[in-house]
Amino acid sequence: MIELLFVACLSTAPDQCQERSLVFTDVNPMQCLMGAQPELAKWVAGHPNQQIKSWRCRTVSFAEQDA
Repeated sequence: MIELLFVACLSTAPDQCQERSLVFTDVNPMQCLMGAQPELAKWVAGHPNQQIKSWRCRTVSFAEQDA
């Protein structure tokens, strides 16, 4: 699994940020990198009061997942 990990901040309060993620089961890291911007644009369209501050793709480690 590949995770698109990003930091989203409130547009009106850029110091109020949260780490968010989208998880994909059917893509490889390169596909995540190539498709990240359209996916993030869709997320922002659904969350108009948020701005993306940074993002990255990574392989999901099962050791990091919550039980």
